[in-house]
Amino acid sequence: MATDCEAWLNANPVEAGDLSDSFISAEEDNGGSGVSNKNINNEINGNWMSSSSNNIHEARLKAKAKRRLRKNSSRDSGRGDSLSDNGEVVRGTSMAPTSPKSKLLDRKSRMGKGRGLPKKGGAGGKGVWGRSGEVYEPVEVDKKDPNFDEDQENCVYETVVPPLDERDFEKTVTPIVQEYFEHGDTNEVAELLADLNLGPMRSEVPSLAVSLALEAKASQRELTSRLLVDLCGSVLSHSDMESSFDKLLRDLPDLVLDTPGAPQLVGQFIARAVSDQILSKSYIDSYKGKVDCEHARAALDRAAVLLKMSMGGLRIDNHWGTGGGQRPVIQLIKEMNLLLKEYILSGDSKEAERCLRDLEVPHFHHEFVYEAIVMVLESRGEKTFKMVLQLLKSLSLSSIITVDQMQRGYERVYMDIDEINIDVPLAYFILEQFVEKSFHMGVIGVKLRDQCPHRNRKRFVSEGDGGVVKFERY
Repeated sequence: MATDCEAWLNANPVEAGDLSDSFISAEEDNGGSGVSNKNINNEINGNWMSSSSNNIHEARLKAKAKRRLRKNSSRDSGRGDSLSDNGEVVRGTSMAPTSPKSKLLDRKSRMGKGRGLPKKGGAGGKGVWGRSGEVYEPVEVDKKDPNFDEDQENCVYETVVPPLDERDFEKTVTPIVQEYFEHGDTNEVAELLADLNLGPMRSEVPSLAVSLALEAKASQRELTSRLLVDLCGSVLSHSDMESSFDKLLRDLPDLVLDTPGAPQLVGQFIARAVSDQILSKSYIDSYKGKVDCEHARAALDRAAVLLKMSMGGLRIDNHWGTGGGQRPVIQLIKEMNLLLKEYILSGDSKEAERCLRDLEVPHFHHEFVYEAIVMVLESRGEKTFKMVLQLLKSLSLSSIITVDQMQRGYERVYMDIDEINIDVPLAYFILEQFVEKSFHMGVIGVKLRDQCPHRNRKRFVSEGDGGVVKFERY
């Protein structure tokens, strides 16, 4: 650019008066014609100059013009600036940008060398790690590098999980056990415990699970016994199990404060553990004559009694029972029938409510309603009629049996009434009375009462109708 400017100035010399920054006065404008150009060239600021001094001054003016043009071109590049005939800079907009600074993200070299290709083959620039699709190979270590350390080359880096202390152990393992009571998947619990660095707290897992199960339901105690069986061998050892039950026996005085029946329950856990072979058979015998705590003695006595009963045919692996939806449907139906029979004999509705709640099958309560109504239809007795009606009212008021389960039980009886009527001829008549009484006591609504089926019977209108049959309801 500097070379172009010098060539232009040589071709079009600029006079000293044209490059002056001062404005022309009126006198100079009007009367300046009387002064010759020669005198103007030879007189600068009132001083007469020789030809050699004039040449030096012209060189200075050219250098000044070059500097001004460079400054304007670098600041306003791309505007198409040029010099006019009098040396002034003329700004234009028709020319294309000439400075690379106006081009954003231009990776072409600005050194004026090369073929105009992007720098570093397109792999350069801010935030660029290399060409697209380029695969980096493992870098060979230079052993002559002063930073080379032979010991670090053989190091293996692994993620280290710090061992859990007592406080973190309870906060971490307690939610795992409580969630297990909901889903019942022992494999998930084993995977979660394997990811933890239990350290010396490993033997605390069974005692924590059993202590949580003492305050839970029978089905959750059964799940705890299954969990101990699945964890033994994969996550926990037999020595961890023995240490955990030793701790339970020592902590029984504190556990009794929250769960009065803790000694009997811990004894059942010990008997179940011996039966499942996660505790040795000599575990109970090892405590003979060495126990001073009455609660621990009661737990060991309970375990010994259950083990002796197992020799007579008692299955210890099922003494907790099977919880809720895990039970077979046939078994649930039998237990509900036994519950109803015991209630008819005893008349204790509170005990019947407790037994129904312990079954832990709220989604299957419609079967209880169905069996209760069928028992009323088959008994044909006034006592069973009133007692079952009173029981259903009590269960409905306490919300043990929900409205939808009650409605579904009645609807199932409506659907099967034809088959029931084969064995019980008065089934339709008894059902109508029972449904009407249930409506008056608030057990069912109007819509469900109106859905009650009625039996049609044949009768002749009169003897002279010629066999015309009229269908009528009771």
